[in-house]
Amino acid sequence: MRVLISGWFLQYPATGTGQYAGEILRYLSRVRPNWTIGVAVPADRALPLPDGVEPVRVPLPRLPIDFQKLWFEQVALPRAAAYWRAERLFVPYWAPPLRAPAPLIVTVHDLIPLLFPEYRASLSARLYTALVRAATPGAAHILTDSEASRRDILQRLRVPPERITAVPLGVSERFTPRPDPVEDARVRNRYDLPPAYVLYLGGFDRRKNIETLLAVYTWAQEAIGDNFPLVIAGRLPEGSSRLFVDPRPLARAWGIEDVVRTIGPVAEEDKPALYRGASAFLYPSRYEGFGLPVLEAMACGVPVVASEIPALVELVGDAAYLIPPEDARGMAGALISVLVDPALERTLRERGPRRAAAFSWIACAQRTAEVIEGAKG
Repeated sequence: MRVLISGWFLQYPATGTGQYAGEILRYLSRVRPNWTIGVAVPADRALPLPDGVEPVRVPLPRLPIDFQKLWFEQVALPRAAAYWRAERLFVPYWAPPLRAPAPLIVTVHDLIPLLFPEYRASLSARLYTALVRAATPGAAHILTDSEASRRDILQRLRVPPERITAVPLGVSERFTPRPDPVEDARVRNRYDLPPAYVLYLGGFDRRKNIETLLAVYTWAQEAIGDNFPLVIAGRLPEGSSRLFVDPRPLARAWGIEDVVRTIGPVAEEDKPALYRGASAFLYPSRYEGFGLPVLEAMACGVPVVASEIPALVELVGDAAYLIPPEDARGMAGALISVLVDPALERTLRERGPRRAAAFSWIACAQRTAEVIEGAKG
């Protein structure tokens, strides 16, 4: 079978969508070595591709990046699929073309633009969301990351239930609780980490609930702040806006700047050691399609305190402490309990890796391959 895959997000490996695209590509060729797998990529960008896949270089017109992306998805990708004689076209993120020359499979990780108005505040965002929403029912099959996201898709998009399959994501074997003294020390020195800390690693858009993240420490700082400062990792926005929240002004305004430390972007290879060094992982997100950082933290044996939202309830089972996302006081109490109760800490450290072991990229790729094979035009 000849399967062409959109590789647009391979140029953004730090995003969740970029991680997913990279891992799926890496493992699809292993679970289906008899397939011919092509990856459509912009012709002017040198993107690393795993062994066993064929680059299909797509020329793009000179346009602003957002319009280039739209051209790539709606014009260039279907043309490439026809030229390459693809038998299946797989778009591993929510941007299906309106027309495709082969059965189309699209991954809808979540419905954030439909569920949160601030994500479609601009005219261009509203038009783009309307376009992909209109194109989605034309897909032969839709993949999504969780049963929670599948329910959202059934409620919001006009797609028959038999054409939507939830396939959980995986976690790399790099994320392990086994210490690596040399690597762990290197990462600690590189980011100037304190001896003990609570970690947040993720984005700063509104649904990530950065206000509650910091509000937890307005309740908890007297009990744990000096011994367990909050380390916030990720690329910070340039100030707060309708869509993003900069934690630094809030920390100053709320008088917790002494117990909050921002370390900026973290290299992918540094993440396992960063998780392992944490005493707890704090993740108060209001909405997730899956929750990959939570899975990575659990795989590293870090006690997790996170939001009691459908996707995370589904993901963690009994391996994390979940609190409603707007309950900063309750989340502070949960965090303090994890840090001062050795029995609770030990329980979560043991349960996390066991739960995470149920999620592998090889299993994700195997189930994805089955869906691609079964898709009918």
